[in-house]
Amino acid sequence: MRFSDSFLDEIKMRLPLSQVVAHKVRWDRRKSAPARGDYWACCPFHNEKTPSFHADDRRGRYHCFGCKASGDVFKFVMDTEGLSFSQAVEQLAEEAGIALPQRSAGQDLQAKQQRSLLDIMEAAAIFFEQCLTRPDAEYARAYLKQRNVKDRAVKRFRLGFAPGARHTLKNHLAGRGYPVNMMATAGLVVTGDDIPTAFDRFRDRITFPIRDRRGRVIAFGARALDPQARAKYLNSPETPLFHKGNILYNLDQAREAAHGSGRLILVEGYMDVIALAGAGIEYAVAPLGTALTPDQLKLIWRIVPDPVLCFDGDNAGQLAAYRAVDTALPLLQPGHFLKFSFLPQGQDPDDVVNAGGKQMMDRLVESADALSQVLWQREREKSGLSTPEQRAAFEDRLQKAVEYIRDPAMRAHYRSDFKNRLFNLWRSGVDGRFGRMNRKGYKRQDGAGEPWRVGGRNRHKSAGPSPHLRHLVRSGMNRPVSEPRERLMLMMLVNYPHLVADNLDTLAGLEFESREFDRLRKAILDVIVLEKTLDRTPLRDQLCQRGFERMLKGFENRTTHRSDWFAFADAAQEDVTKAWRHIAALHMKSVTQRRALEAAQQEFAENPTEATLAYLNEVGEHIRSTAGEEAWIDGFGEASGRGGGSPFDQA
Repeated sequence: MRFSDSFLDEIKMRLPLSQVVAHKVRWDRRKSAPARGDYWACCPFHNEKTPSFHADDRRGRYHCFGCKASGDVFKFVMDTEGLSFSQAVEQLAEEAGIALPQRSAGQDLQAKQQRSLLDIMEAAAIFFEQCLTRPDAEYARAYLKQRNVKDRAVKRFRLGFAPGARHTLKNHLAGRGYPVNMMATAGLVVTGDDIPTAFDRFRDRITFPIRDRRGRVIAFGARALDPQARAKYLNSPETPLFHKGNILYNLDQAREAAHGSGRLILVEGYMDVIALAGAGIEYAVAPLGTALTPDQLKLIWRIVPDPVLCFDGDNAGQLAAYRAVDTALPLLQPGHFLKFSFLPQGQDPDDVVNAGGKQMMDRLVESADALSQVLWQREREKSGLSTPEQRAAFEDRLQKAVEYIRDPAMRAHYRSDFKNRLFNLWRSGVDGRFGRMNRKGYKRQDGAGEPWRVGGRNRHKSAGPSPHLRHLVRSGMNRPVSEPRERLMLMMLVNYPHLVADNLDTLAGLEFESREFDRLRKAILDVIVLEKTLDRTPLRDQLCQRGFERMLKGFENRTTHRSDWFAFADAAQEDVTKAWRHIAALHMKSVTQRRALEAAQQEFAENPTEATLAYLNEVGEHIRSTAGEEAWIDGFGEASGRGGGSPFDQA
């Protein structure tokens, strides 16, 4: 239903934001200033100990400086209650004492039909609950006892029993005045042109009421007790009340627990949810017999930003996880995360909590893998990496998967992450055949020592490496010549944040040798993408809050040469842009040369012949001969100090 702006404004005027938010938080008295409509509290969307959630009654907006959640009163109710916009408006209008706009005759008829269907579903749920207590349901109760389902869980989840006779439910509902066509519309009986008499859909099964976000029964899931039954689990069909692709089992009860704990777990079935609730994990939900859908994932993200999808450790669980990856990729955006937890082989959540209780399940959830790791593992498993063709195909698969991410910032970060992973994989050697670079050179894992030595004997005595090449190979990538350049680049980004916005893809894919500098690079990207600010002052403030204050001061103290004028805050815009273009090009050239050297080293280590040694020597000589092109950067103005000036003078 569409609502006019004036109607929505009337709700906002009658209901201060602080009044609605106060249902979910406790205001901090020291920081809040009610007289100014200024309120602070611990955020209801994530766990925190100090208040970073701010509500402003004058503007009617809230914002969390921790998790970045923000919006108006309608958004707050949608996210905390798991409601649609229309449902949130209706709830707030009722709280404000405002009548909803008059609906058309067709809308009134639809609402009346929905109320009737809800009534018949509630009547069916009560009937099934009563049947579970009858003598003929003894074997159903025995099954629940065998699965360690306590009476408290039976009542909480309103479990029931559908008798085996074909017309038991139909006759009961008919006796209460419900017509057969309404039963069919609700999905409770099966009808059709080739079926002379309607019959009960659920027979000889334990029933699980499926409730909407307001706790109303809208459908049923049912587990067969006969081992010869055609389907172990059976769900209601699609009805005017029930669309299984946009609802989750137990969402109504898990929502509040999830807000309190900051956690939400998605498991595979009804019994998994019930088992976890019995162990004290009340924030679990489940899809309804289908793979996770985009609508279900959006529902989860409305409640917590980082849900955990829990799958069995068998092949079927792994395939289900991989399908969830494909579903999630197009929906990724800053502030939304997804983790994957795989249970031990052959176990489900029931087995886990029975063996180790809530603590064991918590450990599995806390060690969950990020989506990027699961995607990497999936593509890695598809083929070997022993040939250039296989390695190229692996890279191509990763690149194509990343292209499904619609959000440009997330896509850039994923591309950067996989570039770093690939770099480390190729650098360390594929399938563990080679060791990592170290101070003594590229050392094989078989203990052969220097790459030109095989079996402890020098096979190239007459054409051994020159002293320069020997030093080049032994020092490998550990020579910190790029550190000054990386420091200068970071200082430019901090002083001129527009460079980030203009070069987002390039920056996301940059490779820094210094891990600390690379952490700062990623932090700069995160702050600018999430805060959407291009002002150097708030950028520096955010970076200092993240622990980079000492590093930034160190940059300023060490950047003093006149040739570095373009990195300071008072440089001309044109000079800054031109300087960045040159320094980024030099850096990427350096990375390319570094990769070429490592590839030549690896090739020589794999096949130590005259030809591979000559190629390794050629690569090293080329790097040495071109090193002077960037001496003005790596020496921090030393070249210009000798009277050479900066290359930008001729650019």
